[in-house]
Amino acid sequence: MERVWPDLLEPSSPKFWKYEWQKHGTCAAQAESLNSEHKYFSKALELYHKFDLNSVLRNNKIVPSEEHYTLDDVETALTNFYNVKPKIQCVHPGKGGQVQILGQIEICVDRDFQLMNCEKSTEEIWSNDMFVSGQSALSVCDQSMPVYYPPVPSRS
Repeated sequence: MERVWPDLLEPSSPKFWKYEWQKHGTCAAQAESLNSEHKYFSKALELYHKFDLNSVLRNNKIVPSEEHYTLDDVETALTNFYNVKPKIQCVHPGKGGQVQILGQIEICVDRDFQLMNCEKSTEEIWSNDMFVSGQSALSVCDQSMPVYYPPVPSRS
């Protein structure tokens, strides 16, 4: 989990996964295939590997680094590959800041785990979060502001 679904702000803290289970897993647990923490996180990891957002971004030269990207570049890379619209959220800069941080990319699936646009109603979709940074600070990314895709902090 730390390697493929890290909390970028607090890498060594289990609070992130606890939040994910309480917020999303307990709701998803209505389905037999997701009715335990183990099943929920196992399915999340399965979907992570199946959809492999990192490879799609990397193939489009969008990688965790000190570089900045446009939101359009990130959206276009994902939309062109998957043929569905993802949901992308950012952590916005403080006053005077000029760069937003890529916080979360969701590829949405229906109850049969088939890809679908993330614009559908929340009753119809389950989303596969790639990573989250500061859950409460996330909101829609600003199209006019550069996006920073931070490297995962090393664990010493």
